Amino acid sequence: MEAMELLTIILYLLLIILVVVAIVFFVRLIKVINKVDKVIDEVDQKVGKLNGLFDMVDRTTDMLNTVSDKVINSIVGGINSLFKRRKKKGEDSYE
Repeated sequence: MEAMELLTIILYLLLIILVVVAIVFFVRLIKVINKVDKVIDEVDQKVGKLNGLFDMVDRTTDMLNTVSDKVINSIVGGINSLFKRRKKKGEDSYE
């Protein structure tokens, strides 16, 4: 029976060591998760600042696109009116 008691004591010691190692592991894991959480918060703040910049750039490009579309439409309208005038003059000369 002494062998059985010795094995039981060894088993209990191993379980205690396992529990202590698991506790140490989980404490370190919690510390790492907290550090990662802080880094993610900092990155989120920086991305938020950049989102404002990207919104401003987006509005600026939309405005430039609108202006360029208006300029191109006026140029195309002028060219079309020139061709319409020429067509009318060409039709009048044949009559």
